[in-house]
Amino acid sequence: MSDRSRPPAWPPLLLAIALEVSATLSLRAAEGVSHPLWLIPVVIGYTGSLWLLSIVLDRGMPVGVAYGIWSAIGVVLTAIMGTVLFGELLGPVQIIGIGAIVVGVLLVELGSHARESAPEAAS
Repeated sequence: MSDRSRPPAWPPLLLAIALEVSATLSLRAAEGVSHPLWLIPVVIGYTGSLWLLSIVLDRGMPVGVAYGIWSAIGVVLTAIMGTVLFGELLGPVQIIGIGAIVVGVLLVELGSHARESAPEAAS
């Protein structure tokens, strides 16, 4: 199947990120096994997230790009939501680290587009 006839990879990637962040926050809310009902969204969230990530790869997004975006946005959203929901504070070094993650993912994404267009330019 050509890239033009494939469905876009972004919608399942964004949903995979949302499920992964929800699962991670639910894991934090579970506080071990003292609230075992929170483990249900943990299992559903991680399972659904990985299934959707496989769909993203099937739709043609390179694994390094997909995983980089998935994990980086997940880290950023989880850190922000951990602050909002659980009062977990972010220090200056952590904020710089989150910024470095964002810059790194942007570079990976830009690099993947540069590689995709390079063979066309050589033709």
